Parts: sequence; structure tokens; C-alpha cells
Amino acid sequence: MDSEAAGSSGEGGTAPPAPSVRRLHFDVGSRPFLVLIELTRACDLACRHCRAESVPERDPRELTTAELTALLDDLASLGAPRPRVVFTGGDPFHRPDLEQLVRHGASAGLSIAVSPAGTPRATPERFGALRRAGAVAASLSIDGAGPSTHDGFRRVDGSFDWTLQACRAAVAAGLRLQVNTTVSRETVADLPGIARLVTDLAVGMWSVFFMVPVGRAQQLQPLGPDETEDVLHFLHELAPRVPLKTTEAPAYRRVLLEGEGAGNSAWRPGPLFDGLHERLMAIWPDMPGATGASHRGHAGRRRAPLSVGDGRGVVFVSHVGDVQPSGFLPLVAGNVRDRPLTNLYRDSPLLRSLRDPGRLGGRCGRCDYVDSCGGSRAQAYGRSGDPLGEDASCAYVP
Repeated sequence: MDSEAAGSSGEGGTAPPAPSVRRLHFDVGSRPFLVLIELTRACDLACRHCRAESVPERDPRELTTAELTALLDDLASLGAPRPRVVFTGGDPFHRPDLEQLVRHGASAGLSIAVSPAGTPRATPERFGALRRAGAVAASLSIDGAGPSTHDGFRRVDGSFDWTLQACRAAVAAGLRLQVNTTVSRETVADLPGIARLVTDLAVGMWSVFFMVPVGRAQQLQPLGPDETEDVLHFLHELAPRVPLKTTEAPAYRRVLLEGEGAGNSAWRPGPLFDGLHERLMAIWPDMPGATGASHRGHAGRRRAPLSVGDGRGVVFVSHVGDVQPSGFLPLVAGNVRDRPLTNLYRDSPLLRSLRDPGRLGGRCGRCDYVDSCGGSRAQAYGRSGDPLGEDASCAYVP
């Protein structure tokens, strides 16, 4: 979950221009923008794509409350602008000290979000407690437009309804809501319906995750590069109506900068998505803008993408303290039990290499969008074993 700032708007009655890439006002080599902390791998779901390969019970090696509060203090010591923190899992609701950790981080001046699973644990009372403790946002996953796709993907009947109830409970508690959707061959046909759900739920942000072959997802089929390109252009059309961003598909920044595909004349809708745009427009016939309070002012604008990525502004801490560029890139830069995260992030040779565009190989290394995109390092590693190689999920030829 990241910033909710929207891109610049157009003037008068003309369509707004494609947004420029947003740059952070600090050096991502010296401090992270977003820190994802995996509190546990325990979860009551058994999702087919789970990068954590979650289990029903907690691991006795998990970071303790004291270790996690020390980690939060280390991040807060960076001063303003402090990193944004997401407590993730597994399911953070399995941790009895979750509210205590949120309270400690918020008191230290950190912006705290929580990413629970859509299960009966996600009650209005728990979301209310998180908000009172100082959490500002929650993210939940919806991977189908209805129970058939979603529950099949999550492998637990009832999870779709539990997730919708949890989304409404989070909003009612005063938390900003983000919905995460994993895109694979199994879920892609449901994207228009999920987009409609996103607008109905008053979502602050829709984060579309492009599946990386890691964890259980190694048994699924990720989209090919041409298919990914089709989806990115579909999202580009949808963006003025739905506040969205992509995860592990930074090529979306290129699509936005090109504007309606005009910058890449080779792009044509692929056969897998024949009729997808027409189905989308049937859902929103002549709709001037998205509905819901959280969407006010968004209609007609595309959200300017933020130029951060795995190890470059983003860092992940596992339930046992391992520091990784992201949860989808399982290479370890060190452990917070041995060195402070702030030092590891700044000095790790692995993370430093991911922040150097001059180290990138293949098409990414010679791409004219290397500074704004740079390719997904997780996709590169998941498909070739080289985190500095080209992002094979991208169809763009420099």
C-alpha cells in the first residue's frame, strides 16, 4: 500500500494529459519509502498463489514484540519523512500483539497500515481496535468478481463474503481501504467485475498485483508478456474511473507516459482479451466518473505512478527478520536480529545493486524508460533467476 496522491488534472473540458512519474523528495538509497513487515505466516486460508506458503499455526521463530517495537523505533529514527509501514502476513490477526504494535508505531510517528486475510477473524471490532490504536489504512484481497473465482483461488468456501464484510467494516471504522487483486490466467477474466466491486466498496486504491512465480504461485500460470501488455492498456482505460496502481508490473508507468498506447504503435489487443474493453464499457455505460466519497476529484484523471520498486524505496522484513527487496523476491540482504534495518537497507550490496539502473541487463538495461520503470526485479528473478536481468513479463522492445 502506498501514497494515495493522484496525478495532475487537466484544465477546462479537455482530457487531461498522461501524468508524469512522481519522484520522492528524498534519496531512496538512504532510506526506504515503504516497509512491509510480515508479522506471521499463520493464516486460515490456503491461497493458490501465496508467496509466503502460509500455514495454520504460528512459527515459534517469529520476531517477538520487543524485536518488532525495536524495528519500528529504528525506522522512526530516520525522522521525517518517515517510511510507511504495512503489517502483513500470513494474517496479522493471528498476532495477539497486533494492536500493541500498531499503537507503538503510530506513537513513534509512523504511518501504519494492516493487511489481514478475509476470514471470520476480520471483524468490525478488530478493525475498530486497529483504528483506535492509530492505524490509518487496511488492505484486503479480492481475486474474483464472485465466490466461484475468489473462493476457488483462496481454497476456502465463504472467503469472498468474509472479505466483502471485512472491507465494509474497515471503511466503517475510518480506515482508508485498499483492495489487492492478483492477476493470473485463473483470475484475469474477472477484472471488469472486480473493478465494479472496487467502486461499490468506496475503495481508496485498487492495487493490481501481477503474479510472480514464487511460493505456491510456481504451480500457476502467469500471464505472458503480450497478455500483460493487454491488461496494462485495459487498466489505462479504466484509470480515470477507478483509483489504481500496479504491483510487480512497473511497465504500467510506461503505458501511462505513452498515453493511450500512442507511443508504442506495435501494441494491439491480444486474442485472450477480445471483447474485454467492450465488457468494461457495458459495466459503466457513459459513466462520467467513479462514485463514492473516496473517489471525489478522481474522475477524468490517471494517478501519476511513483517510481519505486523492489529494493529501491521498498523493502520487506520476513516473520523471522530476514530483509528482502520484496516479498516476491526471496533473496536475503541480512537479518534485523543482527543489524538495524536502516543500516541494511542503506549498505546491503544486494539492495544497492537493485538501485543502480546501470547494472540492469537485457532490454531493461537499454530501455528508454529505465529511470521511470526499470522492470520488476521480482519478475526478472522469478522467470530467469537473475534479479538484474530483463523483466520477461514486459513486451516492450526498446
